Amino acid sequence: MHIFQYHPDILTRYPQIVGGAILARNVTNGPTPARLQALYQAEQQRVLQRIGSTPLSQIESLAAWRRALRGFGVDPTQYRSASEALLRRLTKKGDIPSINLLVDIGNLVSIRYALPVAVFERRVLQGTVTVHFADGSERYSELGESDEDHPQPGEVVFSDETRQVIARRWCWRQSEPSAAVAQTRECLMTIEAHHATGRHDIEAALHDLLALLKEYAGGTSTSAILDAHHAALIYPLGD
Repeated sequence: MHIFQYHPDILTRYPQIVGGAILARNVTNGPTPARLQALYQAEQQRVLQRIGSTPLSQIESLAAWRRALRGFGVDPTQYRSASEALLRRLTKKGDIPSINLLVDIGNLVSIRYALPVAVFERRVLQGTVTVHFADGSERYSELGESDEDHPQPGEVVFSDETRQVIARRWCWRQSEPSAAVAQTRECLMTIEAHHATGRHDIEAALHDLLALLKEYAGGTSTSAILDAHHAALIYPLGD
């Protein structure tokens, strides 16, 4: 059973894409425990020191995402990649607030590698999640909103087999129904890169995500690294 995949058209346009995907089952979510909270705060301070006065646009992984967004007609200063938005918040405000255990794990790894990490509630997803170019008929409800919207034709989105969009403008913002909440017990996590050393960073980030999930959320995880030659996370049938 395919859990997460890239459409061939995406791989043709973006042959350098490298993604990491995790299906985490029987996890525990809720408020972030004090030990993880301390780890998260320490990571934020390390990242602030590492960035210093460097403009975010000059960080290689973020610059590559800006190019990717421009590649399908999006202004990356108007619609920032999720990782750039997080780091922008951190550098301007000095901290990133806690959301919940699963989201904080994702955000911790996102700022560590300056790459977008998404955490999706699996209960609302039907079948395979595919990264593809939208035709405009897909359905989307923005995080924090109930109104239904539609992506622009040609926009890169994540959607399930019912054409429910769970992320717009590739990694700009995920949908309201797919947000991980306290009751989440099964989630899909993704992390993606376009830059030259992306595979190395994805491998390291995936390792960190799996370790944090095991220590703080429990459950079992299946993972894969995806690229132009291996385009899907597959979960064994019967499990």
